[in-house]
Amino acid sequence: QVQLVETGGGLVQAGGSLRLSCAASGRTFGTYVMGWFRQAPGKEREFVAAIWWSGGKTTSYADSVKGRFIISADNAKITVYLQMNSLKPEDTALYYCAAGETGWPTMERTYRYWGQGTQVTVSS
Repeated sequence: QVQLVETGGGLVQAGGSLRLSCAASGRTFGTYVMGWFRQAPGKEREFVAAIWWSGGKTTSYADSVKGRFIISADNAKITVYLQMNSLKPEDTALYYCAAGETGWPTMERTYRYWGQGTQVTVSS
């Protein structure tokens, strides 16, 4: 089992920045990929960013956040970060951290473990 706890959400004005953190505990040694997803009210949960370990570290981003968000992680796979810059009102959502052991990094079914989420609200 892997437990994930997200922190760092909050209220920010458009154009501002936030940094989300996800602390992993438990059997993290089998983790292959860690990702961030988000769900806005009335919408499906969507992929935001992922980082995976295959040789080195590789990252992937949704088109909507590319160039504004940066995902990073320590090599022990204990903490994953999501630096969010130039935030827009449409970034408002509940942000989830997730961890998986195999599969395609942008797909929800890859992820076996999920955090409870942290709310990000961007005001215009």
